Amino acid sequence: MHKLNKKGAEFFIPDGKPIEKALARTTHMAIAAHQDDIEIMACHGILQCFGKDDQWFFGVVTTDGAGSPRDDLYKDYTNEEMKEIRKKEQKKSAYVGEYSGVAMLSYTSGEIKDPSNEEAVNELAELIRLAQPEILYTHNLADKHDTHVGAVVKVIKAIRSLPQDLRPRKVYGCEVWRNLDWLNDEDKVVMDVSSHPNIAQAVLEVHDSQICGGKRYDLAAQGRRLANATYAESHGVDTSSAINYAMDLTPLALDDHLDMAAYVVNYIESFKNDVKSRISKVL
Repeated sequence: MHKLNKKGAEFFIPDGKPIEKALARTTHMAIAAHQDDIEIMACHGILQCFGKDDQWFFGVVTTDGAGSPRDDLYKDYTNEEMKEIRKKEQKKSAYVGEYSGVAMLSYTSGEIKDPSNEEAVNELAELIRLAQPEILYTHNLADKHDTHVGAVVKVIKAIRSLPQDLRPRKVYGCEVWRNLDWLNDEDKVVMDVSSHPNIAQAVLEVHDSQICGGKRYDLAAQGRRLANATYAESHGVDTSSAINYAMDLTPLALDDHLDMAAYVVNYIESFKNDVKSRISKVL
């Protein structure tokens, strides 16, 4: 049975299958910084696989949840107690969403942000190698949360350490702590998440410690998806009721020589040029 590195790290397989089988059947994988990030950013993968026998979603949470905000029922919980609560909530999401499984790696936020930490990179590489997902969802490189940026950088490094034939076919950097509606339309990866709205809400709402902590991620994620769908096209009727956007990180995953910072700055330059062009046309 595959072992995880850190004390407190664990797998959870909702249908009780062996860990190796749960990884091997994976078609869609999400690698996130925190518990509930998966349910915010990788809803597309969850819904694509829900109720299917030939498509399976596997989630990976890199950090331990010790620094979570807390209030109400959880206001006096210690960091160790919060770690356990957040693992329990992530398991509830996996069960409700019928995930193939979830791996909770229990690194500290500092370890994920540390550029020299190769242990996390190597562990992620091994999980990707075992799962060989067709599609991998992670954070986007323009996210404003440092731990999220640390996570996506480690994901790209992990993928680059693998042979080309073991790398995911598509890698998407998704919205959490910054929307991606600023991307020019031709640069957006548009992910329709209209189906099973009850499941999309349920997998996020079970993260009760965060909602009680004063962060209504459930309402915010639903609102963002609705706003994306409504504002997607100015001259046409809505064709979806909920949309998530992503940045295509596949070129970075396939080409080891592409600079990550320069890659995302190119998207920003494209946005800047579009703004300048639209103003120039009406001056």
